[in-house]
Amino acid sequence: MPLSGNRTPRCRGILGSFFHAPTAGALEVLADTLILVDATGTITDVLGPDAPERAAALSDLGEDLTVLAAGQFGLPGLVDLHVHAPQYPQLGMALDVPLEVWLQKYTFPLEAAYADLDFARPRYQTLVDDLLAGGTTTALYFATQHRQATQLLADICIERGQRALVGKVVMDDPAACPDFYRDATPAAAVADTRAVIEYIRSHPDNAAGRVLPVITPRFIPSCTDDALSGLGQLAAECGCHVQTHCSESDWAHGHVLGRYGHTDAEALDRFGLLTRKSVLAHSNFLTDADMDRLVARGSAVAHCALSNVYFANAVFPLRRALGKHLHVGLGTDISGGPSGSMFEACRTTVQSSRLLEDGVDPTLPADRRGTPHSRVDLVTAFHLATAGGGVALDLPIGILAPGYRLDLIAIDTLASEGGIRLFDETRPEAIFEKIIYGASRANVAAVWVDGIRRR
Repeated sequence: MPLSGNRTPRCRGILGSFFHAPTAGALEVLADTLILVDATGTITDVLGPDAPERAAALSDLGEDLTVLAAGQFGLPGLVDLHVHAPQYPQLGMALDVPLEVWLQKYTFPLEAAYADLDFARPRYQTLVDDLLAGGTTTALYFATQHRQATQLLADICIERGQRALVGKVVMDDPAACPDFYRDATPAAAVADTRAVIEYIRSHPDNAAGRVLPVITPRFIPSCTDDALSGLGQLAAECGCHVQTHCSESDWAHGHVLGRYGHTDAEALDRFGLLTRKSVLAHSNFLTDADMDRLVARGSAVAHCALSNVYFANAVFPLRRALGKHLHVGLGTDISGGPSGSMFEACRTTVQSSRLLEDGVDPTLPADRRGTPHSRVDLVTAFHLATAGGGVALDLPIGILAPGYRLDLIAIDTLASEGGIRLFDETRPEAIFEKIIYGASRANVAAVWVDGIRRR
């Protein structure tokens, strides 16, 4: 269980060496740096070794100074833009069938069980604890169709101190959803969503708004037009975040084309579900016009490289999206992705981009095998997992600079049970690479959210 904010004082200053990537492809090394934090958890100053005011600041901090141990390096907390919280029990299982079969055969029956809060509670507690322990300080959660279980997930995130966005899943179409797991009517789906929004916003222990509500149509294939329209109106009314799936697979993409005669992105826009606070998971089949539409609305994509391997039928054209200045962050897509590690999400993002660029069919000549200029580097993937996630959510997180929240993880490169081995390596850029490629849960020595140590 993570440390309680009531037992661990808020950090007012932390001294050590840090890595962050405020922009794609550009790693910044903050060596021997003092980060100062105010009472709200906001960074007020970042002082390098030659800053003239640093000595006075260190003297003033006294016992409120945290010093990273030898071999430890600080990174911004990791931002997971796509987590199906109830699916955690089947992580690493049930990946043998196409998406549309996977939902009906495995996933809907599991999610339906969360109507029982005694079933839901230990599973949600374990998930939040595990993600925090792995360095995920912010998570964008799909819950289930159940209002009370969704509120329970929000309670647990508030209690554990994780920054989270939590949404009740809407799925009301009798033609697509099983009788045992769906909203009774479009009106009931919207009403329950409104109730969850009000519950989270008025929660007595959530005055700082660390946990936020999210309007969550599962995806167009599971929702009636009336439900989608009602949720779009609710989004305009409350200004909440919105999350859904978009053009994930051949089947999902084809369903919307057949239903409306236009793409997922255009349909979502017509329902009022593309806003500056919208995050669309996957989006593998976005057209150039779709990308332009998302850019115009300020909406974002949650790129889930690992789960795309299993269910997407294609590789998301990340480099093309970034070239259009589309907001993109990374997601694990628990449990369509069989790992909850955002380090793994970074690694797979790089790997899948290389596969897209080089191609996979050895019978084709090299100049016809792949999609040129598709690769992304490790720093860009790390940027997307931190700063990019913050931009996608329109939240001041993911960068170690004044005005941003101190969401931070300390990586112990010397942990004997971890996956990092530096040997005699001292070059900062090489250490960074080893951290992202090698870090495991055992390497995460400490986690802070809003300047409060949570692990």
